[in-house]
Amino acid sequence: MSELLTAAQMRAIEAEAMARGDADGRTLMERAGEGVVDAALAHWPDLGTVPLSALVLCGPGNNGGDGFVVARLLTERGWQVELFLFGAPDRLPPDARLNHDRWAELGRIRPWDDAELADRLDAGGCDLVIDALFGSGCSRGIEAIAGRTAAALGRFCAADGRVLAIDMPSGLCTDSGRDLGGVLPATLTVTFHRARIGQFTAEGSAFCGRIVVADIGLDPGPCPGSVTLVGAPGPEIGKVGAVGGHKYSHGHALVLAGGAGRTGAARLAARGALRVGAGLVTLAAPGEALAECAAHLTAAMLRRVDDVGDLLALLEDPRISALGLGPGFGTGSREAELLRLALDSDRPLVLDADGLSLLAQLEAPFSRLHGDCVLTPHGGEFARLFPDLAEKLAGRPPHGPGFSRIDAVRAAAARSGAVVLLKGADTAIAAPDGRAAMHAALYDRAAPWLATAGAGDVLAGIVAGLLARGRPPFEAASLGAWLHVEAARVFGPGLIAEDLPESLPAVFRGLGL
Repeated sequence: MSELLTAAQMRAIEAEAMARGDADGRTLMERAGEGVVDAALAHWPDLGTVPLSALVLCGPGNNGGDGFVVARLLTERGWQVELFLFGAPDRLPPDARLNHDRWAELGRIRPWDDAELADRLDAGGCDLVIDALFGSGCSRGIEAIAGRTAAALGRFCAADGRVLAIDMPSGLCTDSGRDLGGVLPATLTVTFHRARIGQFTAEGSAFCGRIVVADIGLDPGPCPGSVTLVGAPGPEIGKVGAVGGHKYSHGHALVLAGGAGRTGAARLAARGALRVGAGLVTLAAPGEALAECAAHLTAAMLRRVDDVGDLLALLEDPRISALGLGPGFGTGSREAELLRLALDSDRPLVLDADGLSLLAQLEAPFSRLHGDCVLTPHGGEFARLFPDLAEKLAGRPPHGPGFSRIDAVRAAAARSGAVVLLKGADTAIAAPDGRAAMHAALYDRAAPWLATAGAGDVLAGIVAGLLARGRPPFEAASLGAWLHVEAARVFGPGLIAEDLPESLPAVFRGLGL
């Protein structure tokens, strides 16, 4: 796992390094420029074979200063460089002004002209464009000053042109990944020290192209309050359950199903819980649906639950270690009573789909939740539970930093007292104590074929199975999100929901388990 930072966190890390005397601004800017050039030549090796031409777009802050360093370094390699500056040189920050002056000894500085730049890009003949206009310092839309340039860069990228953004594509919110109003698209984004939240959420990946993180010599230690980017688990994933133990030592998950003709989603969840390693999974269904469940399931146990009394009797078994409720469950009065009992059992509990809809209908719903609950909503379900947060998330931010999916789930987790997993290609996860993580099925981990009916039901089952095995809720949600996507990637295009649980053994083999 690695960290994702906000713009403010990155500024604080740089300021702390300079206060300690580890580096000054001039040194960091030089390292950043070197990192950009190294990343460009590594990503496009043919650029290092012969001197080519570059167009460098510099802005009025330190991102522009990085651009001046890159222009100088490319020129020293024999490149032909054109450079445009937005803003007055005498208003540049000191380190950027120093590098402006160093560049001025080598080449011309042309004033910003949106129309001229667009014409220049459309004319072609440029091998590399460097966006050093605003980067992570952008706090408002740039359409008014760079709208034609942004459109021309879009055409340039579509024609396989190479555009490198320094730190962030200008016009893209660093914290939320939202378009602030006109973004310069890139095919490669080189950021420093750690990746940024906005590169992995909302519109971020559509504008960033690919991400490279360049080391500029800052403290490698963790940043308080940062967001965890969920990656492949380590060997500890295989250490749950006693060696030589019996099935109950690996947990017992109880999944509640809906009525006849509506059990498919719960069966998918049960299969997910089984395949992720729960030692025992019981599917509880109304009597009318038992034959239907039995016709499709063999490894899961079946129990009849028609009413609250049946569930109460079942929950007397202390070996049931986690519950999953919601997929295909129904939203009637019977189901509402069963939900209340499940919540009152104080066992680890995953609420998904109909379970979330039922929760939203309860009076004071969050007063019934506890710290071992995991909510797994998609966007619509999130809006029913947290309408104000969803409305804020849907609105276009007037300026940066914009309200992000991470902000939304942190607020939702704090309000509800449960772990909240907001599903999507940019799945955001938060715990009530403020910890947050993101699993991004983007860039090299993209799995668009995962957008298939029933996939979310399997995710709920995977998380329930991990809870049953003793994983803490935040860890279970984060690990479940990674396993879910990895199973889809192992299977590949053509995936349907039934394939996800069956792909988990191959995922575990790939992890060396």
